[in-house]
Amino acid sequence: MLKAVEPSKKMGIAEEVQIPIQSVSLDIRDKKYRLKAKNGDHVDKDMDDSYSRVARALADVETTEEKRQEWHEKFLWALRHGAIPAGRITSNAGALEHKPATSTINCTVSGVVEDSMDNILGKVHEAGLTLKAGCGIGYEFSTLRPKGAFVAGAGAYTSGPLSFMDIYDKMCFTVSSAGGRRGAQMATFDISHPDVTDFIKAKRENGRLRQFNLSCLITKEFMEAVKADAEWKLAFPVTEKEAIVDGLNVNDDSQVVWREWPVKGKYLTKADGLDAGKVACRVYKTIKARRLWDVIMSSTYDFAEPGFILIDRVNEMNNNWFCENIRATNPCGEQPLPPYGACLLGSVNLTMFVKKPFTDEAYFDWAEYREVVGIFTRMLDNVVEINGLPLQQQRDEIMRKRRHGMGYLGLGSTFTMLKMKYGEEDSIKFTEEVTRVMAEEGWNVGIQLAEEKGAAPIMDEKFEVTADMLAKRPEMAADGIKVGQKIAGKVLLGKYSRYMQQFPEGLRNQIATKGVRFTHHSSIAPTGTISLSLANNASNGIEPSFAHHYNRNVIREGKKSKEKVDVFSYELLAYRELINPKAMPFGTSEEEKLPDYFLDSSTIMAKAHVDIQAAAQKWIDSSISKTINVPTDYDFEDFKNIYLYAYDKGLKGCTTFRFNPEAFQGVLVTEKDLESTTYQFTLEDGTKIEVKGNEEIEYDGEIHSAANLYDALKEGYYGKF
Repeated sequence: MLKAVEPSKKMGIAEEVQIPIQSVSLDIRDKKYRLKAKNGDHVDKDMDDSYSRVARALADVETTEEKRQEWHEKFLWALRHGAIPAGRITSNAGALEHKPATSTINCTVSGVVEDSMDNILGKVHEAGLTLKAGCGIGYEFSTLRPKGAFVAGAGAYTSGPLSFMDIYDKMCFTVSSAGGRRGAQMATFDISHPDVTDFIKAKRENGRLRQFNLSCLITKEFMEAVKADAEWKLAFPVTEKEAIVDGLNVNDDSQVVWREWPVKGKYLTKADGLDAGKVACRVYKTIKARRLWDVIMSSTYDFAEPGFILIDRVNEMNNNWFCENIRATNPCGEQPLPPYGACLLGSVNLTMFVKKPFTDEAYFDWAEYREVVGIFTRMLDNVVEINGLPLQQQRDEIMRKRRHGMGYLGLGSTFTMLKMKYGEEDSIKFTEEVTRVMAEEGWNVGIQLAEEKGAAPIMDEKFEVTADMLAKRPEMAADGIKVGQKIAGKVLLGKYSRYMQQFPEGLRNQIATKGVRFTHHSSIAPTGTISLSLANNASNGIEPSFAHHYNRNVIREGKKSKEKVDVFSYELLAYRELINPKAMPFGTSEEEKLPDYFLDSSTIMAKAHVDIQAAAQKWIDSSISKTINVPTDYDFEDFKNIYLYAYDKGLKGCTTFRFNPEAFQGVLVTEKDLESTTYQFTLEDGTKIEVKGNEEIEYDGEIHSAANLYDALKEGYYGKF
């Protein structure tokens, strides 16, 4: 609960005050998370009813009536004090009677999409079932041979990965339209695939692949080639038969390069030596790495895609480094997952722990934060038992490793309430500390849960040590471990995970000895909808507030274009309620002006975004969804340097957004951007009219904002919500 503080001589006098909830938050909460019966009647009378439903469903997992009652009360307390389960949990937990075919899991990754028609179409079927259950899904498509390659079985040449992605795109749109919830997909693509340039440019075509987010899998080898202005080989695996028939010299690196590959047993594979286990890849083309880099950067600059996943870093820091080769992520990138991997999410609302905000006495309640994190860890672990995943492989994967991803939202809002500036030294230190505390508390609870309920099954599995494992972890050899030995998963995670090695030795030894309840605990999601609807528009995830007063484009069922709604940042609402009711962004009079620590995404340097992400990433075992917003006129060379800086800081990924109205209309937009953008429409008689983006137009019996109508018509989704 926030404390109201008089800005004058009564500074020490405080009373509890509720910050008014804005109407858009209540509206979206009602539409997305309030449980309703088939006839439309409300099952959840209010938000506390929703909290009680979720708490009851997750407490019912406990083994005795006494524990079920105890943990229902504790879970409900945590939900009222800042614990926010992800949307699938809030919407579907305890709703089995009304929604029997839905899941509580946000994040999944497909099984490997192998290079055969049967497998490609089989994965479409599996993805359809996954999306129908309400889960997002990610795939790697660079496992498919490049456009123009010969397919011996068909006696023809393949149309390439992008054409098959179109099938997945149409399937997703159809399934999400039928289910009333927009489907979410991620496509990843290796930077060495011969069709990578086509992948990078794919979404430049109006309406194409709009059910996908796109990300390139960037390797350390490629980044170093960019830095050195070296050449880069685009290549794809060959079978032993293909190598013989085509007369390839596998020892000639102008014809063949040896690379790691997710599909085992199908392609020509090196048996021994430094490249043991790698597959032979036929070189299709050799180009300058910087040329390919510039293609990525120009596309990202103009179209905000593809994203940038540093896949070597992801695998190096993966707790399950000894049994997983990660090649794909969930749709927003915060969950890198193995084939059929699944993960549930939850976020802690950091603004709930700020006391005496906007004053010199403002502080963060660390004790209550720890308590909420501890209870929330058990709550999220219980979600695994009611996962509702549609595929047996997904259910097996989540039960074996019991991944969950706890993160937080409201970091930027919290900085403002504590009078910090996003990206300055005190905010960077706070970010690292608030993330470290969440991690340490979670892993300690994980050890306790393993003692009480049993460790994740993978902890007691034995894994045979390979030469590759010893090469990746030379400290294992120093400890006397040899190739061929069998080592328990709990030892490989507790002692040899690069992430876990930064924790106190005592905690690591407990994991290595007893195991832990889950292999992964933390992840920072974008939290856009839950921040707006369940946290009164506290800043999303790790972000600063986009702006303090702006427009958000939302999908309304039955409306033919997106609707523009007016929203305020949580910290502005709080400041107006507690300190100055007249304060507004860009206020001209003294009584309207906000303090200088009220920053937003338009006033924060790109470097500050990367520094905050790096501070958090140190203690996040999965990954972070983060978007660096830059102005439309941002210098292109400076833009490219953001990504180089992110690589040097050891991030697992990087995403940017530069407002470009010719390409797309973002979810979040400022009135200033809309007013300064002109859209041209052609009428039936050929007449052209021009209107500003913030003007309203009557079309097809509805009122639309000009920007949203233009976008809907251009992208082909008009009338399809």
